[in-house]
Amino acid sequence: MTTTFDYKVRDQRGNLVEGTLEADSIPIVVSRLREMGYLPVSVAPAKGKGLKTEIIIPGLSDRIKPKEVAVFTRQFATMVDSGLSISRSIAVLANQVENKHFAVILRHIHEDVDSGTSLSVALAKHPKVFDDLYVAMVAAGEIGGSIDVVLKNIAVALEKQVELNRKVRGAMTYPIIVVTVIALIVTVMMVVIVPIFKRLFTSLGGQLPLPTRILITISNTLASWRVGLVILFVALGAFFFARWIKTENGRRKWDRFKMRPPVFGPVTHKAAMSRFASTLSSLLSAGVPAMEALDITAAASGNAIIADAVLEVKARVREGMSFAEPMGRLDVFSPLMVQMVEVGEQTGALDEMLQRVSDFYMGEVDQTVDNLTSILEPFLVVIMGAVIGAIIIALYLPMFDYIKLIH
Repeated sequence: MTTTFDYKVRDQRGNLVEGTLEADSIPIVVSRLREMGYLPVSVAPAKGKGLKTEIIIPGLSDRIKPKEVAVFTRQFATMVDSGLSISRSIAVLANQVENKHFAVILRHIHEDVDSGTSLSVALAKHPKVFDDLYVAMVAAGEIGGSIDVVLKNIAVALEKQVELNRKVRGAMTYPIIVVTVIALIVTVMMVVIVPIFKRLFTSLGGQLPLPTRILITISNTLASWRVGLVILFVALGAFFFARWIKTENGRRKWDRFKMRPPVFGPVTHKAAMSRFASTLSSLLSAGVPAMEALDITAAASGNAIIADAVLEVKARVREGMSFAEPMGRLDVFSPLMVQMVEVGEQTGALDEMLQRVSDFYMGEVDQTVDNLTSILEPFLVVIMGAVIGAIIIALYLPMFDYIKLIH
C-alpha cells in the first residue's frame, strides 16, 4: 500500500530541503531521493497520512488549473536556466506541487524523460494539461537548442492568459452576484413578508390597488407548487442550452453572440484578439512554421468565430498572400490589428508586432473592466433600491386608502 513519507535532505549546496513523497517503503523513498541528487537525512511516515484514502472526482478533484500550470512553467524555466537538468527539475517540482493529480502527471513525465523520451513527446501524452501550443513551443525549443528561453516565453504567455481570464471573469462575476442577491431578497420578501400583508388586507376587506394585486399574485405563485414547475423549466432550459452550445452549430452561434452585446461584447472581442495575437507571436518567435502556428492558434483561440477566421487566413497565406491581406477582409480583425501585422511583415518583426497588439488589447480589457465595475456598481445599487422600493410602495398603497376611510 502506498504511504506518504516526510523527508529531510541536503542538496548539492548543503541546504536542508524538506518535503513529502509517496512510495511503498522507506528504501524506495531513499533510492528516489538519491536519484534526484539529494543526500537523505531522515525519512519517516507522515503523521496522520499513512491510512489516508483520497476520493478523486473526475473533472473536479483531479482538475489542474491554468494558474498551476503557469506557476509550474515559471519554476521549471528558472530551474533549467540555473543549470539543472530537465529530468531533475521535473522530479523536484513533482514533489513540490500541491495538486496531487498534477504531481502524478509530472512523475510520469519524469519517467518518460529519464527513459530517453523527448520533453515535448512526454508532455504531449497529457493534452488536458499541456495543450498543442505548449507542446509545439517546447518542440521548437528542443530543435533550436533554446529550451530555457522557450520555457520562459511559455511562462510569460501563460501568466498573461491567466490574468486576462481573471479580468474577464471579474467583469462578468460582479453583476451576476448582485443580480443573484437582488433575486434572493425579492424572493424572501415575496414568500415571507407579502403573505403577512395579504392576511391583513383580507381581514380589512375592500378593493386592492392594481400594483398590490399584481404583487400578491406573484407571491402566491412563488409560494405554491407552480414555482416547482418554474424551477424545473429553468433547469431543463439550462441543461439543453449547455448541450446545445457543445454542438458545432450551437457553439458557433453562441461565440458570435458573445461578441455582440454593447457592454460585454467589446470585452470578449478584445480578450479574444489579445489571446490570438499573443499565441501566434509566441509560436512564431519560438520558430514554429507559420502554417502549423496558425493551426495551433485556431485551436487555442477559445472562440469558434476567431478559429474560422484564423483558418481562413491560413488558407489565403498558403495561396501566397501576406497575413495582413486576408485579415483585412474579415471583420473579426480590427484595423489596428491589420495595420500592425502589415508593418510587422514589412519590417520582418511580425512576432514583436503581434505581441505589442496583444499587450495593447490586454490594457484595453483592463481599462474596460475597471470602468465597467465603476459604472455597474451604482447602477445595480439603484436597480436594487428601485425593485425593493416598488415592492414596499405596492404593499403600503392600500394603507393610504384604509387611513382615508378611517378619517
